[in-house]
Amino acid sequence: MSVSLPTPTQLLEVAKQCGLSLTDEDVASFRGLMRGSLDAYNLVAAMPDELPVVKYPRTPGYRPSPDENTRNAWYRKTNIKGAGSGKLKGKTVALKDNIMLAGVPMMNGSATLEGYVPDFDATIVTRMLDAGAEIVGKVHCEAFCLSGGSHTNATGPVHNPHKMGYSAGGSSSGSGVVVALREVDIAIGGDQGGSIRMPSSFCGTYGMKPTWGLVPYTGIMPIEIFIDHTGPITATVADNALLLEVIAGDDGYDSRIKAPKVDEYTKALGAGIKGMKIGILKEGFEQPSAEAAVNESVREAAKRFKDLGATVEIVSIPMHLLGAAIWTPIGTEGAVQTMMFGDGYGLSRGDLYPTSLMDFHRGWRQKADSLSETNKLFMLWGTYINNTFGSRFYGKALNISRRLATAYDKALESYDLLLMPTTPMKATPLPPSNASREDYFTRAIEMFTNTAPFDITHHPAMSLPCGMVDGLPVGLMLVGRHFEESTIYRAAHAFEQIGDWKKM
Repeated sequence: MSVSLPTPTQLLEVAKQCGLSLTDEDVASFRGLMRGSLDAYNLVAAMPDELPVVKYPRTPGYRPSPDENTRNAWYRKTNIKGAGSGKLKGKTVALKDNIMLAGVPMMNGSATLEGYVPDFDATIVTRMLDAGAEIVGKVHCEAFCLSGGSHTNATGPVHNPHKMGYSAGGSSSGSGVVVALREVDIAIGGDQGGSIRMPSSFCGTYGMKPTWGLVPYTGIMPIEIFIDHTGPITATVADNALLLEVIAGDDGYDSRIKAPKVDEYTKALGAGIKGMKIGILKEGFEQPSAEAAVNESVREAAKRFKDLGATVEIVSIPMHLLGAAIWTPIGTEGAVQTMMFGDGYGLSRGDLYPTSLMDFHRGWRQKADSLSETNKLFMLWGTYINNTFGSRFYGKALNISRRLATAYDKALESYDLLLMPTTPMKATPLPPSNASREDYFTRAIEMFTNTAPFDITHHPAMSLPCGMVDGLPVGLMLVGRHFEESTIYRAAHAFEQIGDWKKM
């Protein structure tokens, strides 16, 4: 593609957008001055891009039929075999559909992106294939990942693996479902407000949101750089720890990664938790939407940690109840400026830019009416705030998030882990097709109050299943110090070994 000078009419429109008043002489002068930049842009346009080599052969795959996809969890099925040996040899993997897999279509849950085909693999994809994994497809996520429910994908709702007609959680809805149904060994999710942990809670899987800056986000469509996380969703703690070993560490692209502490996480398994101190976060049980049966299930599970030799005590962090509110300006304005008006990536980051995605995603402006209702609300509100107040609330919320992080860090000086319900409730019924916009939106955000705070404080947090209520799983969340995922795995593995979580 080449760049041409704006016509006088186009330049006047741009000036109006910038709040400038130009005379005809001004227009002629500025157009002349732009010629130097024009030459530079066209020089860049003529150069080849700098993209990673795609190492493993693959085909675009196919859209599975409803008979093969009863929960609507799958977007594409394919078969990409990795190296002949490695830590993940023999493991099948599903990718959340915001992750770039070269040559395989990607829609990130939105009709506006359908038809896009990435031209390189995300860093974590290459790492898994290099470790011997077999990638068997892409799974549905919520529309541009802006929902904790599982009803906003453009192809229709994703159903809970334990009960049809109920939410699978989001935004990594398909990832939780295919792991729970054992259709794959492991899956990758993304987490900006809880989107690994919420589907794990609703589906009964193990979901780890690693410390921010531990796992490269390169080649994954972002929401907002300050809250973007990616990590494993698995059926066992051992697979979760193994997958994190493979995908963690600097890749030379992701500007968030600054000398992360990377462990051999599988070495934490079997170490037991005798002598560990666990703080039961009082405020985690006091969310307005909390269900008594879910709280009781998590409290009973907490007693089991005590039986395993840990000291278990109640701890209070009042600011936790404000965490979701502090998240809101960051998540809302960041998503609008980065993911939407920033053409899916934004500016001012030293990462690997997926220019083909940015080109394709610009088309949402011509198809905005087909965006999900959650996307529309986020965009309307975020644009209004930016037009009226600029970015001050984003900045202030980010500043305040450090105070929240300090509150958790203070508690984690006395305790190795914090414990609370992952979601205040079990899976909720999917809203009907004729649901009001109000009900549609409520079902998208009602479950993220315990998870979202740790996306802005960047602490590692894992959901593990700890029982069933009315035939649906309950999730317990463990939160650790930055880069101490191994401590979480120690406790989660010890808990897992007690017995079948469904019978707790």
